[in-house]
Amino acid sequence: MTKSLTSLFDCSEDRLKQIVADAVHGADDGELYLESSESEALMFDNGRLKTANYSTDQGFGLRAVAGEAAGYAHASELSEAALLRASDAASAVKTGYSGTLADAPPRTNRHLYGDENPIGAPSFEEKAKLLTEIDAYVRNADQRVRQVTASLAASWQHVEIIRGDGQIVRDIRPLVRMNVSVVVGEGERQESGSYGAGGRKGFGEFVAEGSWKHAADEALRQALVNLKAIPAPAGTFDIVLSSGWPGVMLHEAVGHGLEGDFNRKKTSAFAGLMGQQVAAKGVTVVDDGTISERRGSLTIDDEGTPTNRTVLIDDGKLVGYMQDRQNARLMGVKPTGNGRRESYAHQPMPRMTNTYMTEGPHTPEEIIASVKKGVYAVSFGGGQVDITSGKFVFGCTEAYMIEDGKVTQPIKGAMLIGNGPDAMHRVSMVGNDLKLDNGIGMCGKAGQGVPVGVGQPHLRMNQMTLGGTRV
Repeated sequence: MTKSLTSLFDCSEDRLKQIVADAVHGADDGELYLESSESEALMFDNGRLKTANYSTDQGFGLRAVAGEAAGYAHASELSEAALLRASDAASAVKTGYSGTLADAPPRTNRHLYGDENPIGAPSFEEKAKLLTEIDAYVRNADQRVRQVTASLAASWQHVEIIRGDGQIVRDIRPLVRMNVSVVVGEGERQESGSYGAGGRKGFGEFVAEGSWKHAADEALRQALVNLKAIPAPAGTFDIVLSSGWPGVMLHEAVGHGLEGDFNRKKTSAFAGLMGQQVAAKGVTVVDDGTISERRGSLTIDDEGTPTNRTVLIDDGKLVGYMQDRQNARLMGVKPTGNGRRESYAHQPMPRMTNTYMTEGPHTPEEIIASVKKGVYAVSFGGGQVDITSGKFVFGCTEAYMIEDGKVTQPIKGAMLIGNGPDAMHRVSMVGNDLKLDNGIGMCGKAGQGVPVGVGQPHLRMNQMTLGGTRV
């Protein structure tokens, strides 16, 4: 049994509860967030172990919420004196304000992942040896391989949240990730490919021989596909998106616009559209933090609210937003368990967990066969989105032309350009092969990064703008 984080302070648990109660008295909400974490990362690059990092961290964040304002103070020193100083700072937001403390979140006995620390097994030496084997395996597979980068990363986070009424909730969160990137070349031309996987569990299944070889094979396959790819055309095309990771476009172009704070402040392209048709019929979008062992899942969010399966768009109609406690209260709705923070040094805000589009009636083969001339986007890399306008740009890391209903030549340099709400109306066919990504997503917002999941079935989107280098 892991020791309670309250035992790390130089005062009693009852004293901690009293300080928290005093800090949030007269506020609308607030909590003491305690965290202890470990992380490890190894990267093998260019034939040698290039980096090996291990770190630990612990601290607290104390928050008092008054209306639209919040007072927040944090420290890495777990002491009564530090907490009292933080209380003085956080309490300042209540000056001249009189509120009633919100009810605590409901409790849950649900456990979506184990509490075993993944950093200890395999050992450091075994991990380094595995990365060496991956490097050798890829280099031996094809003489065109010029560089291999393989990495393993793990973290273990222990969280406790103390509310003003004395309620304490606790969560222990493991997280692992493996990634392989490959650069291949012929003459002066070089192209790359990558593959990653992870989740809230131990390394076991990811370091099994079949798993790491699959990751290496996929990274090499993508690199070799790109090596023979021709420059992407520019223009307007029907686009087919593959299942799984391409859901990152949905996450960025639509998901952020459905977070509560952007809609309360009316800075989202979806603000004021509740109940209206914001996507084509047949499009249903869900944020679900309750899927066992998924990268974006949480037993409780970082305010102590149990996560939920929240329907955001139902058959094309906007029916919900993702909410933390503060924005939910200000908008007169219930929290959805989407209050997340990067660490004790950050305040919570509405964030996605695992966001995906549900299945439709069509097979992937039907969808591809329906396109006379278009593009099949199998994987995406980086992208940019403007939340207010909904405009996005995404780079394809693996894509092909579709001609007369058949997938033909691979293309490189393709950029998908559009507007989130408009793009959702251009969905004309939804596949029956929903797939979540392999567990590699990270989401940034207001300087904070948190692990997330994305997903979707195959989709057809009509007449989307494609940026390329060939007209």
